[in-house]
Amino acid sequence: MTTTTRIRSTLSFSLAGRRAESALKVAGVVGFALLTALAAQATVPIPGTPVPMTLQSLSVTLAALTLGGRLGALSMSLYLLLGMAGLPVYADASGGLHTTLGATGGYLLGFILAQPIMARAARTRTGAYAGWKGLVAALVLGHAVIFALGVFWLKIRLGFDWASALDGGLWPFLPGTLIKGAAAFFLGLIVTPRTCLRG
Repeated sequence: MTTTTRIRSTLSFSLAGRRAESALKVAGVVGFALLTALAAQATVPIPGTPVPMTLQSLSVTLAALTLGGRLGALSMSLYLLLGMAGLPVYADASGGLHTTLGATGGYLLGFILAQPIMARAARTRTGAYAGWKGLVAALVLGHAVIFALGVFWLKIRLGFDWASALDGGLWPFLPGTLIKGAAAFFLGLIVTPRTCLRG
């Protein structure tokens, strides 16, 4: 094999590898957007609040741990775009701009903004897995962002006072969040050290 042939072979393999990686990233972005839509259908209505309990936070957390901050945010943005386009991807198979800007709008925005925060907390500056402490930090910080935006949205968009916003947007969800957070933690112990899609 000549030097030229070797170079061509190396370039060919490199190009094929990049294409495969790009395809895997696209699949991850689309896949987690669809998984979040599916998780939204597992709803439990909470008396006294327009915000239902869903399994979305589990999917949102795993997106950040698997895809990384940039791709995770892109995946959640795609999820919102599908909902804004009218597809039934929100809780109870709802969709449309009105629903996007409704009672859960702050949480939906939080899904996007929490991605880089969770992804960064779960890894060191070099991109290495930060261990179980990093996962705990990712879960706490990510959910803090989501709930903060959700409660603030209820206050501003729906005109709740702070006490009502907390009663309707935070306190009833804490027990379920602890359970889902525990599930995300144990799944994260498996997923995060092995993930190859860090964007």
